[in-house]
Amino acid sequence: MQTWAYGIAVLFGASALCVMSSTQRPASVLTGRAAESVRVLETGVASHPEDVATTRRLAQAYLDARQPGLALALLGAAPSAVRDDVRARHVLARALLDQGRNDQALDVESGVVTSCRSPWGGVAPGCDPVLFASALRRASILQEMVILGVKDAAAHPEASLVAYQNATREAHVSLE
Repeated sequence: MQTWAYGIAVLFGASALCVMSSTQRPASVLTGRAAESVRVLETGVASHPEDVATTRRLAQAYLDARQPGLALALLGAAPSAVRDDVRARHVLARALLDQGRNDQALDVESGVVTSCRSPWGGVAPGCDPVLFASALRRASILQEMVILGVKDAAAHPEASLVAYQNATREAHVSLE
């Protein structure tokens, strides 16, 4: 009887070791080189949550790693100084676009365009011209997607292409 009980105890111990092995650990969402840079940025944001540039870079790193949900969660929980930053709102619009929320992305991107547009024409002081141009282009594409009823660009690639072509068409007038 003792050998039978001993065999059961060994079997139970081996099963416990198997359950605690690496197959039961949660898998990381990010892998490779992206994971290292994200870890460094996450540490920076955890240390200084009010740092707009670090939070924005972390949100962009999440987007680059195809994790728009993490970017949305980060920007949604950020302090108001970060959420009010024009560049952070531009990244937020991209995250919403990647999640297939085109109507919300258009609202955010239109706000970026309004913030960067000078009342006298051109770019408002303190706003980057490249950011303004990017926001204008994205807002026009999103506007076309919303008009065509495209909710998710990935789910409707043909309609997204039509919206892109409609938004990027240029008309040239000859005065001859």
